Amino acid sequence: MVRKKRTQQLFHTYFLEWVELYKVGAVRSVTLDKYYISHQRLTELVPELKLCDLDRRAYQQLLNDYAKDHEKQTTLDFHHQIKGAIMDAVDEGLIECNPTRKIIIKGKKPREKKPKFLNQFELQLLLKQLNLQPTINWDWFILLVAKTGMRFSEALAITPNDFDFSKQMLDISKTWNYRGTKGSFQPTKNPSSVRKIQLDWQLAMQFSNLTRNLDPEQPIFISRRVFNSTINHRLAVLCRNANIPIITIHSLRHTHASLLLFAGVSIASVARRLGHSSMSTTQETYLHIIHELENQDSDKIIRHLATLV
Repeated sequence: MVRKKRTQQLFHTYFLEWVELYKVGAVRSVTLDKYYISHQRLTELVPELKLCDLDRRAYQQLLNDYAKDHEKQTTLDFHHQIKGAIMDAVDEGLIECNPTRKIIIKGKKPREKKPKFLNQFELQLLLKQLNLQPTINWDWFILLVAKTGMRFSEALAITPNDFDFSKQMLDISKTWNYRGTKGSFQPTKNPSSVRKIQLDWQLAMQFSNLTRNLDPEQPIFISRRVFNSTINHRLAVLCRNANIPIITIHSLRHTHASLLLFAGVSIASVARRLGHSSMSTTQETYLHIIHELENQDSDKIIRHLATLV
């Protein structure tokens, strides 16, 4: 009787209960916010859909309606979040058959992508534009990200205690929740993101001087609430001044990784430096670069074999 009553429950209500039961306290606040956004979309798209009516046809229509205003990858991300709750409902016997089976993912035509990374010459032009003052500013932040490949939230969380200047190492063990009104430390994206990054001697010396008189346990870049758009705006100004493609802070991470790969650094080493959970993430993200390097290797192999005759 109770199960029959629960099958009459609205799907968006079940999804919200599922999020609060299984996701609150288990995922980062940034990820949790995405689940709540997905719930909001469900209330807009299928406000009257009950669990008992959620079959494959109804679910495909839901995804089709969502895809009208979203790109294919965004629709796929939405599907993955919703599917988690649906599969639990199937396991509970609230839905008879898996409605997500053989689902087709659609979406709007992707917008023209902005450049993901700079080449070495363009990066050098960018760094020449930096106004590296005797005290910490956002240009120092841009330099640090460019030379370490850190994520935006990881770089914001850096404190003087995270530097080991004698070994030229930087300890990445936390992130900064810049989306909160007050801001706070929080865990890294995944366990693999906890890592130590080797610094070049010049960068180590520069930050040794910059952080000497700062509170050892406080973020060196944070004095008030920080917005991603503020730093990206500064970076855009520098890019325009250098007459190079305008990129974002996250693109500096891609630039760092791509230059290491082109320099012959192994995928395993790049994955560890970036804090990727596995090498497959690195391979998928930089597949185009890996293919280009494989083509260069093929040319080297042929030239070498030709000398054996």
